[in-house]
Amino acid sequence: MTVAALMVVVLAACAGGGDSVVAEDAGTTTTIGGAGANTTSSLPSPPAPTVTTTLVPAATTTTTISPFARPVWLGTRPLPLRPDEHGEVQPTPPVLVDRRLATPPDLPSPAGTAFEWSIEPVPTEVLARSSWVPDCPVTVDELAYVTVSHMGFDGEYHTGELLINAAWAEEVVQVFETLHAAAFPIEQMRIIRAEEIDAPPTGDWNDTTSFVCRPAVGNTSWSQHAYGLAVDVNPFHNPYLKGDLVLPELASAYTDRANVRPGMIEAGDVVVTAFGEMGWAWGGNWNTLKDWMHFSASGG
Repeated sequence: MTVAALMVVVLAACAGGGDSVVAEDAGTTTTIGGAGANTTSSLPSPPAPTVTTTLVPAATTTTTISPFARPVWLGTRPLPLRPDEHGEVQPTPPVLVDRRLATPPDLPSPAGTAFEWSIEPVPTEVLARSSWVPDCPVTVDELAYVTVSHMGFDGEYHTGELLINAAWAEEVVQVFETLHAAAFPIEQMRIIRAEEIDAPPTGDWNDTTSFVCRPAVGNTSWSQHAYGLAVDVNPFHNPYLKGDLVLPELASAYTDRANVRPGMIEAGDVVVTAFGEMGWAWGGNWNTLKDWMHFSASGG
């Protein structure tokens, strides 16, 4: 059989029967499933993953789907706002229920598998793309620019960056050296830009970060992040939970802490222990709310 004839047979077979998928724009109904299986969601369906089909001599078809592909809609959907200006909690899309996305190549990859790090004064170009302004409660000289290598969910080593209070820079590097040795997966580490602080929330972000010049959640006083005295680790895997508020807004599947998945932080694990050894407290131990991503020098 010729290759052209084989492709016709494969396409005809794919067109007949199987599950039905109907997807419309945000705010409309998404139906997924075959006979008797209907699911309604207010979110758009994630786009179909990229499929590579290879014809082989034995007239068989091999299909490869990457489990780490980043959905193209991440960060593109404005959500309705609550009175407190946070986004409304939305169901977690199936592709993010066990989130293991590839790390974006924002920074050059490390040379090898050994831990790499650097500490230096904040470069001008880094400051320009950060959230620092003269009204922040720390000066530029009180911050340090730190890079560390880390394992991603894709099994590759990547370079991450932080702005951190300079007094704690060396200790924070030691923490991430411990996480590197334990192969604890981190999706991405990058500096938050000023425009991202007030941007419409999407619930997609998963940036491990430190310095962000903003008030504390639900408060008018400065957050510990505004001093570079706090670090958030994999926020999507380790969300903030207070009453009916979940941040990020799509991370509600990760409020089930009994269902442990890669990237989650647990009491007594390597992440909590490493930060504890430098004297930083974990928001997962708080009583009135849970901030499983959050570690800080003051405990707040």
